Amino acid sequence: MTDHYSGRPAHIAEDEWKARVDLAACYRMVARLGMDDLIYNHISMRVPGHEDQFLLNPYGFLFEEITASSLVKIDIEGNKLDDTPYTVNKAAFVIHGALHKSSHDAVCVLHTHSDSSVAVSCQKDGLLPLSQFAMRFYQRQAFHAYEGVAIDLAEQERLISHLGGNKVMLMRNHGILTIGRTPGEAFMLLYYFERAARIQLDLQAASGVEMVIPPHDVCEKAARQFWESKGDILIAGEREWPAFLRQLDREGSDFRQ
Repeated sequence: MTDHYSGRPAHIAEDEWKARVDLAACYRMVARLGMDDLIYNHISMRVPGHEDQFLLNPYGFLFEEITASSLVKIDIEGNKLDDTPYTVNKAAFVIHGALHKSSHDAVCVLHTHSDSSVAVSCQKDGLLPLSQFAMRFYQRQAFHAYEGVAIDLAEQERLISHLGGNKVMLMRNHGILTIGRTPGEAFMLLYYFERAARIQLDLQAASGVEMVIPPHDVCEKAARQFWESKGDILIAGEREWPAFLRQLDREGSDFRQ
């Protein structure tokens, strides 16, 4: 079997290198599907074995440029732990530092300004249970009111409070946050939410269409099927992620460097 995490520099531990490769792949997949925002937005991942350290993109790089070695390692106070000339986005530290230090499950934190999710974040009820894609998030989406550009450390406490136990949060008039135990889970939650949001917007734009919303019991059943892995349903990303790595490799992507 191919070692998908080969090429590790000697000074980086094996588990950290694997995390770097997966995180770089996550950046590439977000870019590949057009959900990035130039050099802005950020995806972070906790360094394995270190609750107080995480990896973040170098500020000024496009998502399609991110590689395993270019990621910057910082602590929860925002201090760089790598010998690197790159800096990180202050808003990224404010948002990601808050969530990494508050939740054990927040191994990977993904924040984008993907179009459909931003549009739905501006709607009072957020994502509606209009499609099977949306059912996963039924009564499982958090909301955080817009406070301006996230560079104020005081906002961290409210981000943590508003997220609660959810893995998806709409930042009103701003974007979306997804929380994953792996980059694959964080990415797939973004993917499914964005698909559901796009369907909702298409329906709302269709003149004279009366939308059908299933009853609460059905919506809740579907949500539990996803989150409790009923039948052959697995954690988001568990099946998909190895396929994405193979796809990036076939395309000759240099994300592993």
